[in-house]
Order: sequence, then structure tokens, then C-alpha cells
Amino acid sequence: MQNKTPYAIVVGLDSITGLQTSRILAQRGVPVIAITKDPGHYCCQTNVCEQILTTDTDGEELIVTLEKLGPTLKEKAVLFPCSDICVLQISRYRDRLQNWFHVALPAAEIIEMMVDKVKFYRSAQENGWPISETYFLSSREDAEEAARKLTFPVILKPPYRPDEWRKNTKEKAFKIADANELLAVYDRTHKWADILIAQEWIKGTDKNHVTCNCYFNSASEPLVVFTSRKLRQWPQKTGQGCFGEAFFDEAVSSETVRIFQSVNFHGLAYIEMKRDEQSGKYFIIEPNVGRPTGRSATAEANGVELIYTMYCDAIGQALPINREQKEAKVKWIYFRQDVQSALASWRHKELSLLEWWRSLRGQKWDAVFSWNDQAPFWYDLWRAVQLLVKPRKAHSR
Repeated sequence: MQNKTPYAIVVGLDSITGLQTSRILAQRGVPVIAITKDPGHYCCQTNVCEQILTTDTDGEELIVTLEKLGPTLKEKAVLFPCSDICVLQISRYRDRLQNWFHVALPAAEIIEMMVDKVKFYRSAQENGWPISETYFLSSREDAEEAARKLTFPVILKPPYRPDEWRKNTKEKAFKIADANELLAVYDRTHKWADILIAQEWIKGTDKNHVTCNCYFNSASEPLVVFTSRKLRQWPQKTGQGCFGEAFFDEAVSSETVRIFQSVNFHGLAYIEMKRDEQSGKYFIIEPNVGRPTGRSATAEANGVELIYTMYCDAIGQALPINREQKEAKVKWIYFRQDVQSALASWRHKELSLLEWWRSLRGQKWDAVFSWNDQAPFWYDLWRAVQLLVKPRKAHSR
């Protein structure tokens, strides 16, 4: 590799986060090499990467690929893992990578605790971090105890979605109405994961979800702090945000910084919180650590250079000026999924089509579409058409 500017290595291009991160860095003149498990994925049709490597990003093969890539680089590159499993792999094998790559991560035990939802929620209970009432279900007896003690509705979910879970359902979590349903759903799903988590549902609309994206330097100083909120998500109730906007929230911002500084965090960090409609209190939904998130692009769309700040800090370059959240209100949208969410809300008489159309007014940053990089959008659209015509074949991607 002849480029003198240090490369950014985006691990997990086969995701919205990987695509967005690659585009953000390329727009700032950073050369990007991407690594993917699925080169046929619509996000991998982007034209912003100098090179796209294919390997199993879920296992040690990723580390072997990076070890082969490292000696070919003129300068030490910056790693941007874009999924939890990639973060874990890089964290666990960081000693094998540090000669060729900047790894912006805290101590390995902090990564293990924050990526594993069971460990994180247990730590939250021990440290008094704000989470709703939570039970860990390793047996039918645990489920029965939770059914007796929890206030319904509740959410039932795995700490992560293993292959067996994905084979049997598209859902990230299930909203449970009563004790009988909790036991029934537990009986149906417990074989799909080693342990399940049951948490009291936090009352409120999608707009009550507020997220905070940060970057902490090696001294655990927050160089960027940015808050936003969901406007819609897909699937509804328990899905991922598909439409959001910048939204400054001091309570979420300060609590996020407090939690991450308490563990001497280094790197990209994110917490999603939800405000309870009745009490007004915020409760943690989940953290994401060591990687960009879907909301990272909301910060960038509103002039806050979150991703580029990490790159500059890692290579010892002067930090970008635009690191403070302003009054900008550029919205972030994944248009295809937002259409699906809006149609579902319309069918349930929760949103009129006119209200949806009006909500799209103003500046927007599209998760997939780009005038200068259109192929991912059209591949995604074609995949959606295939999914309608031949669901099994399209969903296998």
C-alpha cells in the first residue's frame, strides 16, 4: 500500500453502520479498506472503499486477515469494527494487532461486560445505573419467578441473537402482556439461547427513546458527546430506529458520560435510554461500545464529527473543530424501513399518511441513498422486491 495517509479499516461493511462509517471517512479524505463477511450484501456495492476484503468477521479468521494486511500498510491504520462480535474479536486479540493498528478500546474486561447484556445489566444492578426491573432466565423456575414478581407488560429478549435465534424468528425481542404469555413465550424460545432476559416495559412512545453517542480519549475524556432521539423504529416497539433527529438532552448526556467515565472508557460509546411516561425517569435500554452505531451518522449529519474525531485522535492529528452539538435539526432516515414502519402505524391508526409525509420535511441524511454512491440503495431496493416475491430466498441474505 503506497498511501501515506493512515488507512481506516472498516470491519463489517455488510451493515448500515459499516456503509455509513466508510462514507463519512472517505468524505474527509481518509482512505478506507473495508472487510466483509458477505461481499454480495447491498452495502458492499459502495464505491467509496479503496479495497474490500472478504473473510469470516465472526471468528479468528478476521484476526488472521488483519495480520496479513498489517505489514502491507505504510502507516499504522485505525480499526473501526462495526458489530459487537467484531469488537469482541479485536479486543480479545488486540496484542496480535497493535503493531499495525490503532485499537481504540478500553480494558478487555470492560468490553466483555458491556457487550454481554447479562453482564452489563448485572453491573447496572450492582452500581445503581438506571435500568428497569430485570430478571435473568436460565430455567423454567426462573421464568416462573419472573412471572410472579414482574409488573407487566415486559420485554423478553436474548443477550444477543445467536444463529438458532435468527433461524427461528426475525424479532429482537418480544413484548409480553401477562404472566401466562411470558411462560408460553419462554417455553417456545428458551432453546434458542443460553439465557433470556425479562425486563419491565418502559411506558412511552418511540420519541421517548433518547440516544447518546460519545468518543472518549485514552484518558477517558469525552471529546464528543451527541444526543438524538428516535421518531420511528422498525420493527415497531422492539426494533431499531429508522427515523430520528438531533435532540439535546442534558440528563441523558450527563448520565452517559458518568457511566462510561466510571469504568475508564476509551473509544466510541453509546447508550440508548427511554423516558418513562409516568415517572419521567430515564432507564437504560442498552449500550453499544467500541464501534459506530446507526445514530453516529445523525451526529455527522448535524455537523458533529464523531467518527473523524476518533480517527484524528488515534493517529495523533489535530482534532476537528466541529465537535460540539449545535441547534441543527437534520433528520436521519433509513427510507425503506421507515416506509414499512409508517405503513404499520397507519394500519394500527397510530399515524396518518399525511402526518408521515409532513414528518419528512426539512433536511435529511439517508442511511443508504447517496447521489455519489447509489448502488447500495438500488441493491437494497431490489432485495426488498425479492423479499416480497420470494421471502425465503431473499431473507437468506
